[in-house]
Amino acid sequence: MYRRILHYLVCAATLPLGLSGADFMKPYDGPVVSGVDTSSLTGKVMVGYQGWFNCEGDGADLGWTHWSRDRNKTFGPGNVTVDLWPDVSEYEPEELYETGFKFENGSSAKVFSSHNQKTVLRHFAWMREYGIDGAFVQRFANGLKDASKKSHKNAVLSHARNGANLHGRAYAVMYDLSGLPKGGTQVVKKDWLKLREEMQITKDPGYLHHGGKPVVSVWGIGFLDGGKPRAYTLEECHALVQFLKENGCTVMLGVPTGWRTLDRDCTPDPLMHDIIRMADVVSPWTPGRYRDVEGVRKHGATYWTPDQAWCSRNDLDYLPVVFPGFSWHNLKGAQLNAIPRLKGQFLWSQFIQAKRVGAEMVYVAMFDEVDEGTAIFKCTNEPPTGNGGTFLTYEGLPSDYYLKLTGAGGELLRNEIPLTEEIPNVID
Repeated sequence: MYRRILHYLVCAATLPLGLSGADFMKPYDGPVVSGVDTSSLTGKVMVGYQGWFNCEGDGADLGWTHWSRDRNKTFGPGNVTVDLWPDVSEYEPEELYETGFKFENGSSAKVFSSHNQKTVLRHFAWMREYGIDGAFVQRFANGLKDASKKSHKNAVLSHARNGANLHGRAYAVMYDLSGLPKGGTQVVKKDWLKLREEMQITKDPGYLHHGGKPVVSVWGIGFLDGGKPRAYTLEECHALVQFLKENGCTVMLGVPTGWRTLDRDCTPDPLMHDIIRMADVVSPWTPGRYRDVEGVRKHGATYWTPDQAWCSRNDLDYLPVVFPGFSWHNLKGAQLNAIPRLKGQFLWSQFIQAKRVGAEMVYVAMFDEVDEGTAIFKCTNEPPTGNGGTFLTYEGLPSDYYLKLTGAGGELLRNEIPLTEEIPNVID
């Protein structure tokens, strides 16, 4: 343990903090540590890394983004959108920002900013420590049109690149198309070319490849919102996937649960299947699609098994999405703990189902999303409730429990531990 911590500190010291926007786009020339095989997605458990949290005073000039409803007002009672509170006991003082929330003893509660390089490096160090293979770094396309938001996204991607190379993890870009207007996918094409040409992102040892090509993911194709198609069209999504393929990429698509049958949350347009056949990896979205262990079993039989067969017939890889639980009480005013974690049993049952349907890769949503209560990173059992805060906990489990459980999911996927319905003993 001491050698790992020492190595982390030495490597982190070689990377300057407080870089400018232009520096974030430079090619990586820092140290590289061997770790996971970044040449293939097969056998990997990847997590989604939102990296969208900002705090007043973090240098991004975005206020309390994703912590509060009004980012220009103090993150505190009445202005909150998260249901889990991060465990920040290991963070250094310069990583923490004081909020308007109080603990029961009256002390002020603090949170982190994804804009802080030390924090992102810390998160990737946790991935290494707990055997998590890497992360799909979320890059919301709709925010690329705003200079401040784009600067923050560049910073987070740069930090994630540093973290992956320093800690022997894999990372890849995932473009989320949510919120784009008609014709909005053009911004993705321009951005990807910039990342390849200026940042030379796909040349990094840590950048994930599959099938001999760099992986780029496009999330949000074919979804219905309120029963209606999204503003950006399937035709332009088709053109985007074709562009990425011609650019020499392995393309992963984040699609609705009903992608194969063209129903439920998916547009009924058969062009959807043409787009999917152009791609290389299919990853249907599942958060909120089932709510308990029995629902997981039914979903596996109804969707994952025939999905996997369809992909096999069409020479596509299948990447199921699993999640630990769900809650967006503070974000949407919905029921707190809407999909209970069941002390890890809910997440473990999904790993079991993914293994049983023959999945060779798994995507965990999400590493850091405390907004919807899907985070697997370290969260506290003692959130600030001293002035009216209402938050979930990890049901008394250690704050690193879900990191350990996700690592065990990778071991299950690779046949390193036996398949059993009971949660493996992940507590040291």
